[in-house]
Amino acid sequence: MPAFAANLTMMFNEWEFLDRFDAAADAGFSAVEYLFPYEAAPEAIAERLARNNLRQALFNLPPGDWGAGERGIAALAGRFDDLQADVERALDYAAATGVGRLHLMAGIADPHDQEAASSYRRSVTYTAGRLAEKGIDLLLEPINGRNMPGYFLNDFAAAERLIAEGGLPNLKLQFDVYHRQILHGDVTMALRRLLPITGHIQIASVPSRNEPDGEELNYPYLFGEIDRLGYDGFIGCEYIPRGQTLDGLAWFKPFARS
Repeated sequence: MPAFAANLTMMFNEWEFLDRFDAAADAGFSAVEYLFPYEAAPEAIAERLARNNLRQALFNLPPGDWGAGERGIAALAGRFDDLQADVERALDYAAATGVGRLHLMAGIADPHDQEAASSYRRSVTYTAGRLAEKGIDLLLEPINGRNMPGYFLNDFAAAERLIAEGGLPNLKLQFDVYHRQILHGDVTMALRRLLPITGHIQIASVPSRNEPDGEELNYPYLFGEIDRLGYDGFIGCEYIPRGQTLDGLAWFKPFARS
């Protein structure tokens, strides 16, 4: 049976951030993820995880200046010193939360620009190596240009090549089904082929990015296929509820912990 992680950046927004851990546990989730934890103290997050018997599935390394439009700095020339500092900051939170995987955002850059490509490879290699020292996987996620125009890593094949060429055992793919469907389609065949290098899966309806209970994709079929393929990681619920979070969890009831 799939194990789902509530995305506390998008879900349970009716509560303050730390209270979302309690709400997710009360709703039957056994794990949580979110984009960024850095506005809360790592000790406070650790306490909420322990109190609710929740596992931390995933979060992102710092993305640069989000308010100024940065969406990661890994592919940005001249930002390697910032990236190194960001890795150490993320590792403080990883130590507190026990997370086993972190996502590195690439940033807004032309994927055909050689300087950006070189910066990205350097950043990925460094970050994967540093995380390996702590037993943590590094994830790379292709993101569609509709939601994030100009994002450097906007192609699953490019991510697959980088993972293969890197030869780093802790470098994995973050397979977001929503982004895959928008970028390339062919979700089921891609899951079958890419599962060996996949470290985390995320879901949302397409095209609206709401609960995984309708629109283009047959999620009951996909959940069964993910189980059949032997995936034993978490599936992150990175979707925007249509209304109140709890009102949209009918799809999740068969999977909720008691």
